[in-house]
Amino acid sequence: MPRNEKKFTPGKLNHEFLEKLLLKHASTSKNSRVIMGSKIGEDAAVIDMGDKYLVSKTDPITFATERIGYYSVNINVNDIVCTGARPLWFQSTILLPEKTASEELIESIFKDISDTCYQMGISVVGGHTEITAGLDRPIIVGSLLGEVEKESLVLSSGAKPGDALVLTKGVFIEGTSIIAREKGAYLKKIGCTEEFVEKCKEYLFNPGISVAKEALLVSTNYSISAMHDPTEGGLMCGIAEMALASNTGVEIEAAKINVLPEPLELSKIFEIDPKNTISSGSLLIAIKEEDSEEMIKFLLKNKINAEKIGVFSNKKNGLKIKDEQGKIVPLEYSEKDEISKVFNFS
Repeated sequence: MPRNEKKFTPGKLNHEFLEKLLLKHASTSKNSRVIMGSKIGEDAAVIDMGDKYLVSKTDPITFATERIGYYSVNINVNDIVCTGARPLWFQSTILLPEKTASEELIESIFKDISDTCYQMGISVVGGHTEITAGLDRPIIVGSLLGEVEKESLVLSSGAKPGDALVLTKGVFIEGTSIIAREKGAYLKKIGCTEEFVEKCKEYLFNPGISVAKEALLVSTNYSISAMHDPTEGGLMCGIAEMALASNTGVEIEAAKINVLPEPLELSKIFEIDPKNTISSGSLLIAIKEEDSEEMIKFLLKNKINAEKIGVFSNKKNGLKIKDEQGKIVPLEYSEKDEISKVFNFS
């Protein structure tokens, strides 16, 4: 490795490096129909199709193996619905490990994708499947298209100073399911009960990694400034991405962040921070302060837990968090997800 060459580790690219790449290589200025292209914090592209906007998203599943088809569809759906769009057409590239690929495995993935799409009113329109040398587990790269009325488009970059920041459900939802499904045997070996492991696995469905219900509910019934789905890097990274995209600052109250009992227990076992662990199933919503309380009540009425966890501020104020002791300190985040530590345990 050349001197001073950065060594990369699994996970998202560093925001600063990625920003340089996007500015240098991902210009959208040549096509006026591109309403939203590549940008830190924006997880879907938006293209003008005349009477409506086409919303396009692609995302891989690299941590999970069990129910990987379900994960793939829902992770892509989350980013589509965060724009206010309805997901419609899905395709995927399925890469399978040479040593463990079987007809049973392949059909189970196809069925998982098909069943999940059918339940969500999405059409599977194509893709690609292959046996790939060098893999030790399946990987799916999903791609999803949706549509939204022009006046209903919501972007991650729409938050404004003074807006309230609302979090639904809690944090570390997806990570809890992944850990239980990938490290269930280890958890039982160290003394966790079968009931605990099964409950953690069930986080995939309850509270669930999908934010489709809440995103479509609030975007249909309220004037939303911005929405964002915190995935790799967890809640803190998601908040930072939202603020960076919106060119604002933010101040979060740590005491308001809901960490459910099972995620809290797993964070102690594996010595990881639940606020920095993959968190699909959580939805971040920016809304005018005066509308936030009513929206939270509306979500609770629809059986979706929600809590105001902070407020957006001017960019000069930076990213801040009020810790459990009431002290305001810089909000620290990392693009590298805490869940990567879990795979060191066996």
